[in-house]
Amino acid sequence: MPVKKISHRALVTGAAATALALTAGVGIGLAADSDGESAPSASKAAPLVVPANTSGKDGTVITYGKASAPTTLSVYEDPRCPYCAVFERDLGPTLTNLADSGKVKVEFHMATFLDKRLEGKGSRTALGALGAALNESPALFKQFHTALYEAQPKEETTDTFGSTSKLLEIAGKVPGLRTHAFNKAVKEGTYLAWADKVGETFYDSDVTGTPAAKVGDRHITLLDEDGKAVSARQFTEEIEAAAAKR
Repeated sequence: MPVKKISHRALVTGAAATALALTAGVGIGLAADSDGESAPSASKAAPLVVPANTSGKDGTVITYGKASAPTTLSVYEDPRCPYCAVFERDLGPTLTNLADSGKVKVEFHMATFLDKRLEGKGSRTALGALGAALNESPALFKQFHTALYEAQPKEETTDTFGSTSKLLEIAGKVPGLRTHAFNKAVKEGTYLAWADKVGETFYDSDVTGTPAAKVGDRHITLLDEDGKAVSARQFTEEIEAAAAKR
């Protein structure tokens, strides 16, 4: 397994201690897309616009699930992280079922540090598009979130998500998402300033790599030593055990 990819592993119980060490204050500069379209740079982005259906200061927490759920699971991801794609592909359906059944409320804490590590803008631009989806509804956010990880390029250095036209193409796979408001927000970078806030807030946590998940201060195992997702049963049992000890 390439060392660079191992560095994206999460600091979770039972995983190898190879998590990515994050540094605060990452600044992201954007260049033109390869297809000629470009998202606004940090300096040209519109003033902070917070999507609907968020919580926390500046709306930096994305919540999916019922407010009455007895357990809150905090999930930490970067849109360009290949191991986040492994987690979402193999355990995403289980997580969605837990949330939809009212057992767990998921709070997503998204990061954009891989734009700095790998160069590019895809994490930030994808997060801005996720904000546009969230503004439509939490359900559409979750479906688009899943679609993005399914469409993640094989090579992590490929900045596919840096293209707004590619993001809109992926969004087209989610029924009902491509509204006029969504399209306009993605093209104009309406939620890029918000994406910057979300990315900055990630550094306030004690999480040093993605993907990661916690119930309170208890880390939940997502990947094994080989970078493969744990079983749905183990994932669910660890969440239940952590919740029982709170």
